[in-house]
Amino acid sequence: MGLLQALILGIVQGATEFLPISSSGHLVLLPAALGWDASPLVFDTTVHLATLLAVVAVFWRDLCSLVVAWWQGLRHGQPFQTIESRLAWFVILGTVPGVLAGLLLEETFESLFASPRAAGSFLLVTAVLLVLAEFSGKRRRELTTMNWLDSLLIGIGQAAAIAPGLSRSGTTMSVGMFRGLTREAAARFSFILSIPIIAGAGLGQLITLVGSGDVSAQAPELAVGFLSAAVCGYAAIRLFLAYLRKRPLYPFAVYCIVVGTLALVLL
Repeated sequence: MGLLQALILGIVQGATEFLPISSSGHLVLLPAALGWDASPLVFDTTVHLATLLAVVAVFWRDLCSLVVAWWQGLRHGQPFQTIESRLAWFVILGTVPGVLAGLLLEETFESLFASPRAAGSFLLVTAVLLVLAEFSGKRRRELTTMNWLDSLLIGIGQAAAIAPGLSRSGTTMSVGMFRGLTREAAARFSFILSIPIIAGAGLGQLITLVGSGDVSAQAPELAVGFLSAAVCGYAAIRLFLAYLRKRPLYPFAVYCIVVGTLALVLL
């Protein structure tokens, strides 16, 4: 892997991890389209940790508030007393389906990561979800009105996104909007919900890398990938949240349709 390839893949990972256009789908389709070899595990781990840093940097105040409220609720025997403590429990509940999917279905879906046509097909599914969410969602509820069923269903949506091309943020946002959340509320919960999953995936990859040998020779590429993914991830979250305050998800659906169709036809 050269520096240019590391830069491009880092930018793609950082931007598409949080936009509803599927980072996994792009990391399958882009190398296939350009004739690149699959990126090494150490690089995947590095850019995943970079996107984790990006989302934590944006939501660190929210995270501190949730953790403190969750801990105080446990200490005082009133775990659901405040809005923040309830949201913390909802994040935990919403993470469970994704953990189970990762443990039970990873090998089942692993072969799909070698199939550009599968990634293209799931991009079309993402587009359908985005359109339906915009068309049918009432979008009046804020995070303060969330309940356990909302978090569980959104978590199931996150679990389904183990398939490449099925956008994690697009699926979770669509489910939230189906449940009546505003676009921005659905996006904020989606991003916060991503933190345990991204952290878990990064930790799992790090464990796999232990004892795999010296990676110092790849240090320049890893540094370029990390920085580009972190910066683009941070910018993508900020810009996307600002976009959602007044604008719909239809352009992202159109993008998924175009890229998914091209993948099915050309790759």
